Amino acid sequence: MRADSLILNDNESQLYLMLAEPDRVHDMTLAVLKKTISSGCTPLIITVNQPYKVMVKTYAREGIGQEKFYVVDAVTQYSGGTPAPGPRVRYVTNPSNLTDLGIAITEFLKQMPDTKKCIIFDSVSMLLIHIPTATASRFLHFVVNKLKLSDISGIFLCVEKGLDPLILAQMSAFVDRVVDFEEGGKLLRE
Repeated sequence: MRADSLILNDNESQLYLMLAEPDRVHDMTLAVLKKTISSGCTPLIITVNQPYKVMVKTYAREGIGQEKFYVVDAVTQYSGGTPAPGPRVRYVTNPSNLTDLGIAITEFLKQMPDTKKCIIFDSVSMLLIHIPTATASRFLHFVVNKLKLSDISGIFLCVEKGLDPLILAQMSAFVDRVVDFEEGGKLLRE
């Protein structure tokens, strides 16, 4: 089985925690994004890792136009960048502003077309740099339950050794599947 065979169907939502070595996170992110788009899913990317402006350029080099995804960006303003307004991007002042992050996610999910949609949370590991583990766990539990209630799939990306064992155990309990990723998109452990 390969990471590009994630199950994103209309019949039931699935929640994944995907783990990768630090030097494979970029490849994992691209593989997951390509898979979600090719499966007919419109992704809402929650980024606490890369500014929107950088994401758009990176994805364009991979043939993924910005009209294919939505973004909640919690990095640009925090890093001193200037938000570039657009219909498919919302900015949150910083990754620790969980109230605004939750509101932006909720608003976008309501605004997005009623086609199949999913959330890609680009870095659980980076979120933990900005907030305490217990707070992150509560927030991620909120997001997971919002997805379950809305029948929306979610993919939480993480550096393999970048999680506190407690939050890894909690996240593993929140999701349907934990997936190890390696170069080429192969699943090592499920």
